[in-house]
Amino acid sequence: MKAVLMTREGEPDVLEYRDAPEPEIRSLTQIKVRLRAAGVNPVDTKLRARGVFYADALPAILGCDGAGTVVEVGGGVTRFRSGDAVWFCNGGLGRESGCYAEYAVIDETVARTKPSALDFTAAAAGPLVLITAWEALYDRAGLEYGQHVLIHAGAGGVGHVAVQLAKLRGATVIATAGSEQRAEFVRKLGADEVILYKEQDFVAAVLGYTDQKGADVVLDTVGGETFYRSIEACRYYGNVVTLLDPGAHISWKEARNRNLRIGFELMLTPMLRDLPEARAHHGDILDRCAQLIDGGRLSLTIGHCLPLVHAARAHALLEAGGMQGKVVLEIE
Repeated sequence: MKAVLMTREGEPDVLEYRDAPEPEIRSLTQIKVRLRAAGVNPVDTKLRARGVFYADALPAILGCDGAGTVVEVGGGVTRFRSGDAVWFCNGGLGRESGCYAEYAVIDETVARTKPSALDFTAAAAGPLVLITAWEALYDRAGLEYGQHVLIHAGAGGVGHVAVQLAKLRGATVIATAGSEQRAEFVRKLGADEVILYKEQDFVAAVLGYTDQKGADVVLDTVGGETFYRSIEACRYYGNVVTLLDPGAHISWKEARNRNLRIGFELMLTPMLRDLPEARAHHGDILDRCAQLIDGGRLSLTIGHCLPLVHAARAHALLEAGGMQGKVVLEIE
């Protein structure tokens, strides 16, 4: 089969499009999927630049997000049969092959039926960001009806679905954006207020929108100074959830004085630590998101769509920043 292999750590040009062994079913509950598209996520670019999670794993096939058609099933499979259209988040971290390839073999519990309203390209854009936003807002922060939520980078991959999920929960959404074009995009998704963070101090803007109380929930998708200052933008006894490592030198004094609950969201944990119940929960999230998508209440936006052979260019686009929606690789 054709695949894109990470041959070493480095710049995007370490990704090579070439022949690779086609995976085979090795357990009764596995399914083989002919991939039609693969999502590209920031974790892919970080693994390419810094190295995968497992030793002696190179060359590796990256890509956690996939969508395609089942072409073979193990003898114990009960959920799927050949011809079923599926989407999933699996592999791509160095231990299991990822989705930058023509085929993937996964356990049937990982896959879920693709939303009928989405083609394969759009479906491949969804799993990682949907699970991340859902867990961050609903599971970690416990977002409730009527609360104010600040979502950083509202036009990005996680951000653009987080805005929609927050509105579905009945929250008032404040989002940050880097340009007026992206701000307009976020408003169309349902954001009540958009802060152009290059022109406005987001802390002052949030306090102004909330009668100086701050947001009940903050979702940090940026990290660094943005995370640290988000503490000031969060109301007393509020929740700040970050997707990034805050680093070793952050001062927690203000967070403690505000009695904040700090949450971390890494949706890869069930895959990294082999947590089957958590992986089943991820599947349940995809099923619930599929219902929302098929009901016209949730959408996914593709910023760039490239053929698999141009995976290196896809990584370069993502690393350039300012992304609106997701980057997807189509697999012929």
